[in-house]
Amino acid sequence: MPRRGRGKQPHSRPDQPSPAAHRGFGRGSGGGGSGPGAPSGFSPAAPPTAFLSVAPPATSFPADPLLGYAFPVAPSPVASQAGPRPLALASWDSSVASSSALPLVSDSTSAAALSHEIDEKLTLQVPAPLQFPVIFSKRPGYGTIGKRIAVRANHFLVEVADRDLHYYDVSIEPEVTSKKINGFIISELVKLYKESHLGNRSPAYDGWKNLYTSGPLPFMSMDFVINLIENDDHRASSSGSMRKECPFIVTIKFASKADIHHLRQFLSGSQVDAPMETLQVLSVVLQAASSEMYNVVGRSFFHPQLGQEGELGSGIDYWRGYYQSLRPTQMGLSLSIDVSAKPFYEPILVTEFLAKHFNFNFSSHLSDQDRLKIKKVLRGVQIEVTHRKYFNSYKITGVTTQPTSELTFTLDDKKKKKSLAQYFCEKYNIVLQNVNLPALQAGSDGKPIYLPMELCKIVAGQRYSKRLNERQVINLLRANCQRPQERENSIKEMVRKKNFNGSSLINTEFGIQVRDEHSLVDARVLPSPMLLYHNTGREQWEQPRMGQWNMINKRMINGGRVEFWTCVNFSKRVKIDFPFEFCDQLINMCNRKGMVFNPKPLIPIRSAYSIQVEMPLKDIHKQCVAKLKEIGQEGKQLQLLIIILPDFIGLYGKIKRVCETELGIISQCCQPHQASKLNMQYLENVALKINVKVGGRNTVLNDAIQRNIPLVTDRPTIILGADVIHPQPTNVSSPSIAAVVASMDWPEVTMYRGVFSAQPSRVEIIQDLYKSIQDPEKGLVHEGMIRELLIAFRRSTNHRPHRIIYYRDGVGEGQFSQVLLYEMDAIRKACLSLEDGYLPLVTFVVVEKRHHTRLFPANHTNRDQTHQSGNILPGTVVDTQICHPTGFDFFLNSHVGTQGTSRPAYYRVLYDENKFSADSLQMLTNNLCYTYARCTRSVSIVPPVYYAHLAAVRAQYYIKGEALDSGSTSRTLPLIKDNVKDVMFYC
Repeated sequence: MPRRGRGKQPHSRPDQPSPAAHRGFGRGSGGGGSGPGAPSGFSPAAPPTAFLSVAPPATSFPADPLLGYAFPVAPSPVASQAGPRPLALASWDSSVASSSALPLVSDSTSAAALSHEIDEKLTLQVPAPLQFPVIFSKRPGYGTIGKRIAVRANHFLVEVADRDLHYYDVSIEPEVTSKKINGFIISELVKLYKESHLGNRSPAYDGWKNLYTSGPLPFMSMDFVINLIENDDHRASSSGSMRKECPFIVTIKFASKADIHHLRQFLSGSQVDAPMETLQVLSVVLQAASSEMYNVVGRSFFHPQLGQEGELGSGIDYWRGYYQSLRPTQMGLSLSIDVSAKPFYEPILVTEFLAKHFNFNFSSHLSDQDRLKIKKVLRGVQIEVTHRKYFNSYKITGVTTQPTSELTFTLDDKKKKKSLAQYFCEKYNIVLQNVNLPALQAGSDGKPIYLPMELCKIVAGQRYSKRLNERQVINLLRANCQRPQERENSIKEMVRKKNFNGSSLINTEFGIQVRDEHSLVDARVLPSPMLLYHNTGREQWEQPRMGQWNMINKRMINGGRVEFWTCVNFSKRVKIDFPFEFCDQLINMCNRKGMVFNPKPLIPIRSAYSIQVEMPLKDIHKQCVAKLKEIGQEGKQLQLLIIILPDFIGLYGKIKRVCETELGIISQCCQPHQASKLNMQYLENVALKINVKVGGRNTVLNDAIQRNIPLVTDRPTIILGADVIHPQPTNVSSPSIAAVVASMDWPEVTMYRGVFSAQPSRVEIIQDLYKSIQDPEKGLVHEGMIRELLIAFRRSTNHRPHRIIYYRDGVGEGQFSQVLLYEMDAIRKACLSLEDGYLPLVTFVVVEKRHHTRLFPANHTNRDQTHQSGNILPGTVVDTQICHPTGFDFFLNSHVGTQGTSRPAYYRVLYDENKFSADSLQMLTNNLCYTYARCTRSVSIVPPVYYAHLAAVRAQYYIKGEALDSGSTSRTLPLIKDNVKDVMFYC
């Protein structure tokens, strides 16, 4: 981009900067992020969005050694073998206990007193900044079970020389909201003043508030005036781009220093708190050059130079790029690099884009609905006009309600009005062709700028963040799907292109070197568990090989019973008699696999129109109630409704909402194109889903029956899975959905009850784990998902849980502290609300699947250590070199990858009162992955988390189903009928 700059002499200011500890939070990149609002690199840690506020504990009562906070702590199992005895809050006053040890709560302690103390000390409220760091569970040791192998990881060792790292706060006035323009300003400043005022240092800048140097600048605070001047072909617009002769006042002010020594201590394990400010400096340095050259999306960089572009369809392309993240590991600093592809707008004329995207016919006027579609897809998109000699870009803010032929505006003299078509004909000698189309609107509502669509071209390099259609998703998956050896080579090539060690900023200025070879890592392959089936089958057990098996000669361990069922067909493509044939074969399959399934439907199988699915469903329910009364089964319910779905998508959510929240019907939906094949494998998979929906079990772990799962089968244990899913980034009206599932069948731990709730959009912490409401009649009423599931467990097993194992999905590393503190508080309060002094032992494990670590076979030709797909073997676990220096974590590849490159799940233990060993938790997690109800394969993440995600998605469907009726998105969830909630309806 051509530019020249000139600056006034800078003014040194004698005032000293505020200490870093008292500084506010800037708009830094936050560890490589690309948007405003991230914390400054050397400021205190950003305050969490929601967590419990706890005062520092009194000196006579130490805080929990793992967390640094005073939870109500459950006792060690050694202290009480008969059952968990609760410990008091460390922050209780000295009248409760006076010794330095945490006292036991007496049996006479009232629930009201405990609740009062908890409410005072552990209050779910708006968060305050952390007063001291939260320290997570330390690694109890390394795993030993399994066959030892070596794998390669896409982690590249980073070596850092001793440098005097300094952090400076940057402010630019007038404020600029573009990271790229901020970069231009600082680049111009460095070019002008590097030798004269910056001590000949080359700084690294994150594009917002943070500037870093490898030594001190010769001032504490200084102002610079930078003028950016553009040539005729330079970018200009009314939407905030640079203008000619625009002066910017840049203030650079010393903030603090980073401590390399602290980082080295942390990596060696002698420091427990990570030096985030030092990691921030190094991350920004490693990203600085890429941020200027490529399009930044989070911690990823995309550009046509980084790989072959491709077409996704409907005016959307994909660009290739790479992700990078600097992480502290046991082997030292590691730079994780992975390749990826993301969708971008195709740089074409707007009219061409709309024709591709919506398949519009421009020969006729567009409807209001079509106009709203155009506004939704183009709002915020940057376009350039094609009728001028110089480059001029605008950001689209809307679309006019009138077509171009009818649109008029007032000229600059504020007297004459002229149509847009006439204006372009007279001024530019352009006769507009698509005058029936609306015009694009830029600028503000007060000063709108109208632009004909046919003269506007989409600026290249803009990421498409809206929901992709099915064809686009398939094409993007294909673009990202690479065999392991191909992906490993692509990463090597990307590292070679980047040439970190050839960068003067990275290597010479900051003394950073990046090795160019994948890390060779020690790993183990865990043995697969033995699965039990019913003893009436020819095969009563299975030891899976390569993460998969089949149901041949096997019968379900607990076959469900279906006495009352029927079927409805909404598809027009299948033959008239197909539903009868399909149900006949499906029921035969269910009976062969161990279920007891009545071959006669309660009411006749029927077909119905798919235009209005609600009426046929309600009519079926009404007929079934009448039929049950007629045959003397009044009070019983239809147990299963088999549904052949419509030929088009969009009604699944509505069907599920009506069945599960209005009628209390368990349903099994089948896609017509799959069902019509009458494939035995498909029918078997459907039978597995039906069995758990009617209360059966498909298989169980032999170790569970033998009571041989450490810290699970010896005492009543409930396993929870939790997840939060969010709406699309462009959807600001829909809520986020939180879901929690819990095992209901100790010691088998295969059946999970699911509950969910809606909460404010994009809030990650689960709000409704526990809550109390002051009712004017009932007084204090305790509610919440954890409480409901604990009660259900007690009713199902006749035991209260002595242990809780909580697998939590969807938490980013920056949110570990606040999620742990808030949700542990909620779990504790839910337990105490049920029984005086009830504090079961809790293990809190975060499950991450949206990370970029990939594991490859060390030798792709070694068939003993490589699956036929080229992936590592199922059961491969890594808890050494690339894992946290001191924390309790591991990567587990529990599944077999048949397409592309397998992504291992990352498990991080944040809190562990049960004192799991590395082997016991790794084996439990891997074995559970073989109990997923919907298939005969081990799955990639632990099933409770998988089920929680399915339950959350189901709730999201309820909202979408309501939106089809009302035209707007609801913020509340309908209640599920009790008979539906009792089974795994979400499977």
